[in-house]
Formats: sequence, C-alpha cells, structure tokens
Amino acid sequence: MAPNAARIPPIQALLAFEAVARLRSVTQAAAELSVTPSAVSHRIRQLESQLGLKLFAARGEFLPTAEGAAYLARVREAMAALQDQPLAGQPGADAPARLRVAVTPTFSRQLLLPRLAMFRHAYPDIELMLQVAIPIHNVTAEEADIELRFGTGPFPDRESMHLLSDEVCPVCSPEYLREAGPFDDGFETEASIGRAHLIRSPLEPWRTWFRACGIGLPEPASGNQFNDLGLVHDAAVAGFGVALMRMRLGQSWLDSGRLVRLSPRSVRSPHDYFLCWKPGTLERWECAAFVDWLRGALK
Repeated sequence: MAPNAARIPPIQALLAFEAVARLRSVTQAAAELSVTPSAVSHRIRQLESQLGLKLFAARGEFLPTAEGAAYLARVREAMAALQDQPLAGQPGADAPARLRVAVTPTFSRQLLLPRLAMFRHAYPDIELMLQVAIPIHNVTAEEADIELRFGTGPFPDRESMHLLSDEVCPVCSPEYLREAGPFDDGFETEASIGRAHLIRSPLEPWRTWFRACGIGLPEPASGNQFNDLGLVHDAAVAGFGVALMRMRLGQSWLDSGRLVRLSPRSVRSPHDYFLCWKPGTLERWECAAFVDWLRGALK
C-alpha cells in the first residue's frame, strides 16, 4: 500500500528542524538554508503541529526533547538515504513551493502588492502566483490554494479567516465639489444627497450611509454603476459624482488629492475581507505561512 502523502511532513520543515537541532540556533539555521529566521521558526511550529510533538525543550537553547531526539534520528536516517541517490539534474529536484492566491483587483493593487516585497524576503522559496477573483460572485480564473473573498461570511464550501474590516465615507473629486457643492452638512441630509449624482456599486450599497445618517431614502435605482471598487474611485475622480469609499482601500486616492471627503464621519461597512481555503489546505507549510504573514502585515 502506498504511504499517505498527506501525513508526510514538508521537506522544508524537516530541513529546518535538523539544522536548528544541529546548530542550536535559528539564526544560523536560517543562514544555512538561505531563508529568514521567521521562516525557520514557522516551519518548526508547523512540523510540531503536524506531528503533535514538542520537538525542543527550550526555545532559547534549542535542545531536543526526548521525543524530538528520537524523531531527529529518523529524520537524519531518511536524509542520509536520500543523499545516497543522485538527484542532480533530475527535473523538480530543487523546485520551489508554488502558492496560488486569488485576490480581488483593487485589494491586490492597494493593499497586497505594496507589501509583497516583505513576503518575498521572508519566504524566498515560495513561488507566488496571483490570480484575479471577482468579488461579487467569488469567481476565480483558475483553481487557487488561498482565496480572498468579500462579503459577510461564513462560506459553507470553505474554511475561512476574517482578514480586514473597513469604514466608508462619501467622497468626490475637487472639481465635482466645486460644480455640485458645497455640501456643508457633511453629506448627511436628503437635501445634499438629492443634489448629487451617486455612483453605485453592489459591493458597497448607499443604504449603509443612509441608515447611519437616519435618512429614509431607498437604494438608488439609476445612475452609473461599477462592480469594482477601484473603478468606483476612478469614476469619482473623473467627475461622475459622489462615491461611497472604503477608507483603507481608497486611502491613496485621498492622499494624492484626487478625491476629497465630504464628511468627517465614517461608518462601518457591513462587508469584510476573508481569506478562504479548502479543508486541509493549511497542512501545506507555504499556505499556512502566507495566511499568517498577510494577517500580520495588515494589522
């Protein structure tokens, strides 16, 4: 009977364990393996979780426990057996771990890509493949290991982790404000809203703002509509009217002066970002590493 591959620990985790046990140092092990110390620590934690064993008695000294020492002997025996085989030149001998991540377009441009250099430096042995996800329908161009989903959750076909919440505020271009404004009431009355063209999106309905301001207007049924939040912001820059902007996602539009806030107030959006994956996916060290990294990077 063939061995259960799902129970075999990743070779990167085994190499990290053996190097730390031999060198008694995460830093030296990281230098030997050409990765960061945080990557080494993550791999050892993943190995301990998968095995259900505590491998080191003390993190500061990195002395193996009795169970760790027994497992270390088996790891070294397996490595010695592998080293006896001529692997040089064989396809895939040093292939990187490939990670497929599906992300929505504006989130990718505004929040993920500016931080990806940190991930690349922390995990140089992970080959990242980014794919486009459509936020309304949770559709990806191809199958992905980790998906970014936008909505309220939960997602019955996936395990998920809440990643990011945001607040919304009405914005427009300085030119449109001169044309249709001023909105001295903070865009919080029916009178101001009635004078403006509202840019619509199913991703961020205007009813969130209306309810927070005690306005009894229904969701707008006509007007320009976009199903990508970046397009919503760009339409506001182009003078289409007033948009309801997610503050963290749209901060660069405000910083550049292309858009201006119409109210000092912001209200919690009902829609959040979640990372999702099929059950069992986080048993792969590269998937668990990305989820942990992105959660920390967005704090």
